[in-house]
Amino acid sequence: MTSSATTVSDDQLVAQAQEYADKLLLLSEGSVNRHFDPFEDIDWDHPDFDVNTRPERWILPVSADTLGRHPWYQALSEQEKIDLGKYRQANVAKVGLQFEAILISGMMQHVFGLANGDPEFRYCSHEMIEEHNHTLMFQEMVNRIGVDVPGMGPLVRQLRHLAVPVAVAFPNLFFMAVLAGEEPIDHIQKDILRSGEEVHPIMRGVMAIHVAEEARHISFAHEFLKQHVPESSRRNKFVLSLAMPLVMWILGRAIATPPKTFFEEFDIPKSVRKELFYGSAEAKRTFSDYFGDVRALAAEIGLMNPVAKRVWKMLGIAGHSTRYRSEPLRAVPGAAA
Repeated sequence: MTSSATTVSDDQLVAQAQEYADKLLLLSEGSVNRHFDPFEDIDWDHPDFDVNTRPERWILPVSADTLGRHPWYQALSEQEKIDLGKYRQANVAKVGLQFEAILISGMMQHVFGLANGDPEFRYCSHEMIEEHNHTLMFQEMVNRIGVDVPGMGPLVRQLRHLAVPVAVAFPNLFFMAVLAGEEPIDHIQKDILRSGEEVHPIMRGVMAIHVAEEARHISFAHEFLKQHVPESSRRNKFVLSLAMPLVMWILGRAIATPPKTFFEEFDIPKSVRKELFYGSAEAKRTFSDYFGDVRALAAEIGLMNPVAKRVWKMLGIAGHSTRYRSEPLRAVPGAAA
């Protein structure tokens, strides 16, 4: 009877491994059949793509940017709004570039140790190629805008030194960190694209490509954790359940918060900075909403235990869980418009 139970368990493990391999094959084929080249698919030299053509399109969108709809920003002159909008969007692109570079360095070491025939090798290789293209695309956008932005702050930049050792020793933690960087950027860009507001075509073209390919990258990180976290010991799963909200909070803020130089460049009052990042109820809710998909994933893979729930709440990033990945947010009764 024990032998039969073991056989069933082994069969289940084989079936799960095959299902995982099939999903990765589907994602890999997606990379082959539907991919982009930033220098072929964005018409950088089209007259309408000139950074100074109809520059009012750099004004931050009201519906998709908390700074764009803030009274302080709304009170600026049109030229000041344009200048700040250019800086903000260029810096977001630079942060994206830097995050992609950190991701690539860690993922390269992850594939280095994979066994022959491991389906993760092919998919991760496709993803790194796409991420390299994203770094080219982001840097071209920064260069075209012509603002010398730093991207991440100096302290946050030091996190890049942790990517390789974490990817090698703690792959589950590494792919949690991948989601902590990818989910906020994806959320912000989708909000802008869904808003219907006019933005500069350089920005729209970059975001459209990034969102399309990032869907696969986020899907892989989810599938990786679904596959490997359940393989962990009970003790390791408990540690991961506490690490997950901490990683989301630390890296999410690093990605979503502009560097100190941004606030200095435009003399943004400290009161406005505090309100936007993350002193107001709206700002806290916006940041928490970035992780609806991650909270749903945590619950699915057994990482939303009572202690972990308290950590999510303590960090201010508890909240709803999405019914399906990338579910658009609906209006919350009683929430501010």
